[in-house]
Amino acid sequence: MNAAEIVRALSNAPREGRSVMTTNKPYVATATIREAVKGRAIEILSALGIQWSGNSKHIRCPYPDHADAHPSWRWDAAKNRAYCTCTASASIFDVVCRMRGINFDEAKIAIAEMIGEPDLIRQTSKRKKEREGVQSPANNTAIPQHSGGCTLAAYAEAKHLRVDCLRSFGITETYYLSQPAVRIPYYSANGGEAAVRFRVALDGKDKFRWRKGDKALLYGLDRIAAAREGGEIAIVEGESDCHTLWQQGFPAIGLAGAGNWNEERDAVIFDGIATIFVVIEPDNGGDVVRRWLEKSKIRDRAKLVRLDAFKDPGALYANDPDRFAARWQAALEVAVPWLDEAERERQAARDTAWSACEELARCPDILSKVTKTVQACGLVGEERAVKLIYLTLTSRLLARIVSIAVKGPSSGGKSFLVEIVLRLFPPEAFYVLTAMSEHALAYGEEPLAHRIILLYEAAGLTGDFSTYLVRSLLSEGRICYDTVEKTADGLKARRIEREGPTGLITTTTAVRLHPENETRLLSVTVADTPEQTKAIMKAQAERQGHVDALDVVSWHEFQRFLALGPVHVVIPFAGELADLVPPVAVRLRRDYPTLLALIEAHALLHQASRKRAADRAIIATIEDYSAVREIVADLVSHGIGATVPKSIRETVNAVANLLSEEGSDGVSVTKLGQKLQLDKSSASRRAHDAIAAGYLKNLEDKRGRPKRLVLGDPVPGDIEVLPPPEKLAASCCAVAQLQKGTDTPSSPDTEIEEEAAWML
Repeated sequence: MNAAEIVRALSNAPREGRSVMTTNKPYVATATIREAVKGRAIEILSALGIQWSGNSKHIRCPYPDHADAHPSWRWDAAKNRAYCTCTASASIFDVVCRMRGINFDEAKIAIAEMIGEPDLIRQTSKRKKEREGVQSPANNTAIPQHSGGCTLAAYAEAKHLRVDCLRSFGITETYYLSQPAVRIPYYSANGGEAAVRFRVALDGKDKFRWRKGDKALLYGLDRIAAAREGGEIAIVEGESDCHTLWQQGFPAIGLAGAGNWNEERDAVIFDGIATIFVVIEPDNGGDVVRRWLEKSKIRDRAKLVRLDAFKDPGALYANDPDRFAARWQAALEVAVPWLDEAERERQAARDTAWSACEELARCPDILSKVTKTVQACGLVGEERAVKLIYLTLTSRLLARIVSIAVKGPSSGGKSFLVEIVLRLFPPEAFYVLTAMSEHALAYGEEPLAHRIILLYEAAGLTGDFSTYLVRSLLSEGRICYDTVEKTADGLKARRIEREGPTGLITTTTAVRLHPENETRLLSVTVADTPEQTKAIMKAQAERQGHVDALDVVSWHEFQRFLALGPVHVVIPFAGELADLVPPVAVRLRRDYPTLLALIEAHALLHQASRKRAADRAIIATIEDYSAVREIVADLVSHGIGATVPKSIRETVNAVANLLSEEGSDGVSVTKLGQKLQLDKSSASRRAHDAIAAGYLKNLEDKRGRPKRLVLGDPVPGDIEVLPPPEKLAASCCAVAQLQKGTDTPSSPDTEIEEEAAWML
């Protein structure tokens, strides 16, 4: 019976000794239920049959009146709203209304039942709550009843269990809202009663209730110590499967629901147990269990148990109690280690992805293909930035991930540049933010490991604490944050851990970011020249009315193919490269690993044409270094001050010429812009950059007055930081020759070519 039927039945049912009054309808106070559902949306969605995993992917719309051909429905935990193409955003109450076909008042009652808070349901003429274990006359009940309830004897008969055995597990019979119910205590590891769940019906979806104030936890925790001694245990869904196994002498622990696994709370419980059998039921619940198991640290010790034609241990037992022990033991013996099954599935998925992206994967210059693809969608120029963004996003798969800042004036096309490259990546590769609060990264639930955070406008990264969290995530590869939270038992310490590694791509109009963050990113600036502006306008005119029809399937499958591994890359010339890079700045201690990560990413992209080491690692070549050097050589040099960007040289020269021509005591930004043929905003940005570098000075010290620019420090000559590929190749060959020592054959050139052939 759904909430609508419940309300109608209760409203129409006559009361003894009095006439029916509309005031006798059940109700739930709105403010009370809104407070009660906070943080419990996923629990309610699960009760509705909507299995939302909590990540950013969409699922098929569950609404009965939406014929959804493609996944389009998602739950946004941050906004506490549901989103779908078939309707406007919806609260959890709206979702219940849509799913059950009921109104708001009926939805409040349904939700109170779903979250195990029946005491929230009141009746205007009688608000006295019935207590557990106290039988009340049926005509005094003001909230939904389960016809017949559930007695202990009926439960034992339905599950083919012995009543005396159930009682030995602490299970008793009681009353719940005037109906018989089975009381199932949840014991803690030390044997104390931590929670109670009532079985109020034998069948149907709505057959359980939690004692008020209790929350779901694992069932059978008091048996963990014995399981550690035995070295193995089974994880099953529900209490009844535990009862079946316990009665037969097998160790087991139960989930109150397939999705009721809390990694932080539950994984540590299984420490010291060598083998963990996990029963995978042949339904959606089994899929839910596999999803959380995939992310759990217990997975390496897990073995997956499937019971063929039987749903669960209870069904196997009911089929033939006498043969259960032997059949269960046989199922354990053929259980598949999670690692083996995951590897088979990974390889199968990789083969499928390869069939969709083989042509792309075999391309000898994938970055050039990326550039041509995005330019066909309206992007003009910016080849270097496109390649760097694509490599950065690909580096998410590595142990060290690259981070970049895309800089430029307002309206320079930074966001469009990033967005158009993003189209070539599947949604799971990145996490988009336009802004975030101080503690968002610490408290968020979005997975961050091996993903790139896209933060449009670095100004959205406000506050010292948020920038500290970003630094921790980028440098240490994780966030460990100790805080104190208010609980029902007072203030409690809590450690929040967010696992990486994670990279960052951000856009900004600023010349410099926070000093501590600036050194953790490579900076690339979009072109601000009149020629680039003209080219963009012409491209916009040519594409007016044109609709992009970019086929991203092969690009997405290519990245999924890469993600399915292996992703281990070795750079055999890393030592020689380090010898050739001059140690002119401390920042190179961070930039050099970034350079290596970009080389690894390039080799990973071109793995179809790269050789493999004995351990199947991809071997990077000089060609990979050459491609990366072409993209970042000047960026690395500019970052450490070894070279001066062309834009700064032009700006300083323009100021010098104006001072010489006019003999003034300072050049205004307006005149500088006219000299450079730039708008005032771009000219001001360039001047600010040159002042920050010390090559210009502003003589005007009063705020709000025009700048008076004069020359500052002399612009130095450039130092070559990253060696040419030819020099690196020669160094590698020389090292290889020296390593041969006295065994060098009489034809050294031939031997050198063979030694270095894999690099060239």
